[in-house]
Amino acid sequence: MLVLVRHGESEWNKLNLFTGWRDVELSERGVEEARKAGHALKEAGFTFDIAFTSALKRAQHTLDIILEELGQTDIPIERDQALNERDYGDLAGLNKDAARERWGEEQVHIWRRSYDTPPPGGESLKDTAERVLPYYEDKILPLVKEGKDVIVSAHGNSLRALIMKLDDLSRDEVTQLNLATGVPIVYKIDADGSVAEKRELSI
Repeated sequence: MLVLVRHGESEWNKLNLFTGWRDVELSERGVEEARKAGHALKEAGFTFDIAFTSALKRAQHTLDIILEELGQTDIPIERDQALNERDYGDLAGLNKDAARERWGEEQVHIWRRSYDTPPPGGESLKDTAERVLPYYEDKILPLVKEGKDVIVSAHGNSLRALIMKLDDLSRDEVTQLNLATGVPIVYKIDADGSVAEKRELSI
């Protein structure tokens, strides 16, 4: 079983700022979202053998809270920047509305949602996928194929890149994919690595 969770709301999410690799904390709402995610997983009977998260504390803190709710604070945790949010480059730290005023609605939309057009100094979703997917295939998928129950706490775009592969989405389809903060997405993966079942837990 593979469970993916986008971190709870961060302080910069709340302020409508581009975050990327900037290392910001969860907001109070984000902490509560993480607790609800952990509670939902506990109520559904989930336990995990190993956890993966990014090198950024908003994802790590979300994972810590979930595992605390599950009473599983002692399981192995792998932290790697391969699972980091996409790097927003020159946009990082800027208010999204201010960015639209500076560069125009259409250009900012292209940077945020296109598959292969990066913002200045940053990564596209394609760039993000090129680090996320090899890590998934090398480190995470083999464990899932062995029958391990794995949870991944990461970010909107690193998880979009992974879900694009898991759900076999086109470039156009993935641009429409939005992931809510703190909502667990559960995948049952067959021995060949294909998806047998997918569902979201309500929190």
